[in-house]
Amino acid sequence: MADRRSVDDLTLEELEELLVIKRRQARQQRLHQLGVQGRVANPVQRPAAVRPSPAPTATRFYASEVRPLTSSVAASAGSRGRGRTLRDRVLLGIEILALAGLLYVFVSTYGTLRTLNDEVTTARAAAQDVTAAPTPTPLVHFDRLPGGHTPPGTAGGTTPDVPVHLQQWVQPAPPQPLPTPAIGAPTRVVIPRIGVDAPIVPGVTWEDLKKGVGHLPGSAHPGQRGNLYLAAHNDIFGEIFRDLDRLEPGDEFFVYSGSEAFRYVVTSKRVIDPTDVSVMYPSTQPIATLQTCYPYLVDSHRLVVIGELAQ
Repeated sequence: MADRRSVDDLTLEELEELLVIKRRQARQQRLHQLGVQGRVANPVQRPAAVRPSPAPTATRFYASEVRPLTSSVAASAGSRGRGRTLRDRVLLGIEILALAGLLYVFVSTYGTLRTLNDEVTTARAAAQDVTAAPTPTPLVHFDRLPGGHTPPGTAGGTTPDVPVHLQQWVQPAPPQPLPTPAIGAPTRVVIPRIGVDAPIVPGVTWEDLKKGVGHLPGSAHPGQRGNLYLAAHNDIFGEIFRDLDRLEPGDEFFVYSGSEAFRYVVTSKRVIDPTDVSVMYPSTQPIATLQTCYPYLVDSHRLVVIGELAQ
């Protein structure tokens, strides 16, 4: 029986349902007209949707469903494990050996430095106890700057001034005695910027530099016109000139002759090859040259700091 109620009596849900029915009827009528005119193909019948079955709430595994590993698979897994273990042990052994080697090098280097510093302490004490009468100093010819780190005459010693393959063609000049150093020779150097206060000894040989800062024989005396040349080590025998590279132009240092002090002001600083002996040449101006090995613990070059006498 058809519903005779007016539109005003229908509920909102009923109105929406009625609207859907009207739209469906209009769409079907339109499709029917298009089909009669041959403008629409027969619609494909789609299969009815199948509702998926609900997933199980829990899954159980039984021992009968698990297959045991075969003997070949177990053997291959065991061999791989043993191979990894052996490789790890070998690598661990190599690392331990490398660490032991580094420790040996460190301890050996430290022991050598301690021995050399003990030698310089003993030499300085002996120099203070024994005062020898001054004697003429032989003329020294230098083809290489002082500052070697291995005693001469030992295996692996300092590099010779003249290459071995040229020594037969080069003959040293005969030494000539120099007059006894006059009064006024340098006795002490003080560098406030780097905290140096060290004695000065005549000579720049291996044994001389054990006792303190060496004064190049024949170079100028403090306050005199010429090149006052002083040398010392940076990493052995007290490491007197270890921080010499910290000096900059404008810094000052003092060279004593007895109780009299002479003030010098730094004007230049440079790194040179050990064979560049031009820095030892005399000068027409009153200057002082401080020289040491460089870099620290490498000692492949020489560092020179030059200062002029301050008025």
